[in-house]
Amino acid sequence: MQQAKVVVRHEAGLHARPAALFVKCAKQFSSDIQVTSSGKAVSAKSIVLILTLAVQPHSEIELTANGVDEDAAIAALVKLVEGGFTE
Repeated sequence: MQQAKVVVRHEAGLHARPAALFVKCAKQFSSDIQVTSSGKAVSAKSIVLILTLAVQPHSEIELTANGVDEDAAIAALVKLVEGGFTE
């Protein structure tokens, strides 16, 4: 299992477009990936669940991946979030 904490710096937080990019990235991996914010954990592969977190700008989220490609999954998602969700 791999974990990382990262601050969402995008001006919209983890909503709409950033969430769609996040889920698209997460779905590339076979590992089970969870996002935790304010004590609530959801699947990183569901845009509906991601949106229920209502992650605001400058909030910290925790990413957890468990599976054969967990290292690559965490690295890619951290890079996406830290890069401001640019493609």
